[in-house]
Amino acid sequence: MELRHLKYFLAIAEAGQITAAAKKSKMAQPPLSQQLMQLEEELGVKLVHRGPRSLHLTEAGIILQNRAKQILELTDATTREINDVAMGTKGTLTIGTVSSSGAALMKDRLSEFHKNYAGVKFEIHEGNTFMILDLLNKGIVEVGIVRTPFNTTDLGCRYAASEPMVAVMTQEHDWKPDQKTITLSELKNRPLIVYRRFEQLIHDTCMKHGFEPNLFCKNDDARTTLHWANEGLGIGMISQSALSLGSNSQLIVKEIMCEELHTRVAAVWLKDKYMSSLASRFIESFSQASDERTCDS
Repeated sequence: MELRHLKYFLAIAEAGQITAAAKKSKMAQPPLSQQLMQLEEELGVKLVHRGPRSLHLTEAGIILQNRAKQILELTDATTREINDVAMGTKGTLTIGTVSSSGAALMKDRLSEFHKNYAGVKFEIHEGNTFMILDLLNKGIVEVGIVRTPFNTTDLGCRYAASEPMVAVMTQEHDWKPDQKTITLSELKNRPLIVYRRFEQLIHDTCMKHGFEPNLFCKNDDARTTLHWANEGLGIGMISQSALSLGSNSQLIVKEIMCEELHTRVAAVWLKDKYMSSLASRFIESFSQASDERTCDS
């Protein structure tokens, strides 16, 4: 079994049909079909159920699909490690970052890092904290920029400063125009727009303060929270650094005076996995003024 066979099989598994997989793999359909049959013969099992218009993976096919992804990701990571040794401070740094605050937080840090290591290129993957941690575990990114709370098992961290959550609203929702800070209890019965990532944290904290929050809208991106709040649909609750992610010219911002809602952004990596010199240098530059510690300490 060769790596190319695994690549062909993954293309077939993802496309669900030989024709689409052949097009994606830039090869003719008959040779790709032959590759699949040869792989099945070599392994001694059927990998797909063949239908008139599509293919479906057998149980053995699902196992091979999962293993093939891991093998190819490991191969790619190994290649990067070898290239890292050869290239020193040149090469490509793969970073996963949360959309809620990654852009705002990383702006100055990346600019400074780029000045010091001008030969480095970047590959950025964006998503929520859970997606970034998944990419990290799969070896697709070397460094993750995520936001607390998250599962810290087997991770090393450097934390940025703690930041409060803020309430954002248009004038019609502002019950105390002269007040720049509010207590959490003042949000009782008000229509709240929240980033789904914080739903449990907000719900549990509100319950501790004696009320169930009115979660009018739950979404998957802090920018959506800003947009809905900007349209006057409710009161958005976001981390303070996320304010720069969208237009907020019409929004009134009030800091929520509640320590339980404070969160921190962290640079994370797998402690027991090879880390390139580029990733190590980036982590060093990430938190020169931050609290460094392993996540489980």
